[in-house]
Amino acid sequence: MISTHRVIFVLCALALCGLSAWGPPAEQERHAGYNQSGNLPRPVIFAEGTISTGDYETHPAFSPGGDTLFFLKCAPDFSTYTICVSYFKNGRWSSPEVASFSGTYQDGDPFVTADGKEVYFVSNRPPHPGDTAKPDLDIWKTVRTDHGWAEPVRLDAPVNSDGDEYYPTIADNGTLYFGSSRAGGKGSCDIYKSLRVQGRYAAVENLGDSINTAENEYEPFIAPDESYMIYMAAHPNPLGNADLYMSYKLNGVWIKGAKLPFPFSSPGVEFSPKVTRDGKYFFFASTRNIHDPMTARHETMKELNGRIQGAGNGLGDIYQVDFSALPLPHPR
Repeated sequence: MISTHRVIFVLCALALCGLSAWGPPAEQERHAGYNQSGNLPRPVIFAEGTISTGDYETHPAFSPGGDTLFFLKCAPDFSTYTICVSYFKNGRWSSPEVASFSGTYQDGDPFVTADGKEVYFVSNRPPHPGDTAKPDLDIWKTVRTDHGWAEPVRLDAPVNSDGDEYYPTIADNGTLYFGSSRAGGKGSCDIYKSLRVQGRYAAVENLGDSINTAENEYEPFIAPDESYMIYMAAHPNPLGNADLYMSYKLNGVWIKGAKLPFPFSSPGVEFSPKVTRDGKYFFFASTRNIHDPMTARHETMKELNGRIQGAGNGLGDIYQVDFSALPLPHPR
């Protein structure tokens, strides 16, 4: 599918020229925990044994300097999901902890703002103290203070609705992109945006037919300058068919999204796309199983347990790859 859009992508390649300007200061970049892996032309499991362990780990979100990572730990059936945090210290990622603002309700889809001062996420927590947990997910945010992360605050309407809201991502101009199952969409879940006007989010806008279909579109990662978007879509439904798609803006209009091919897509589910602030690495989650189902010789119990309980066993893992490895034209 990518090849059918090659000409359009060439026209849009200039939109990527600003990538190098997004990065943190050089001193921060050298200490970014994701820079330790060097060149990665193909997806590899990230921080195996510490972050990606063989449990269900997904939805990475780095601080601007790359020394803090928020991510999800989930039950195998995704019935429970919690935001965890790890810190890059002394050349390694620390043992994860439950984030101070998570751990009670279903919390997911963390996004760290460009200044590192806010974390947006989704949750079923009650809007008011004393209420019961909600049957749907809303977008919340927490602000970093001198004493840690503040009590989360729920975003007002029109961003939140009676349906589910998913995967908030904020462009550098303040525009909020997110998925929602609200009434009036083109499918069960569509991607929307809301402009920030005088400190508040304005009317919500559906991204239209080039992105949204009668099926499901979720989880948009928006480039800081809004030049491109990588998102999750289930074409066709159900969710088990979900893969990652990419679209560019051409003359202010989103072109039709194109599915990323193997090895970015797989027989598993791909989701939670993120590009590091410096534009160097692409992160995503996948339920792909990297192990051969049969072995060349008789396995020991230790070997069997390592294969079925370790990272790459078909539960969710976090993968890292060079952004330049995406099969699209890039400026040199």
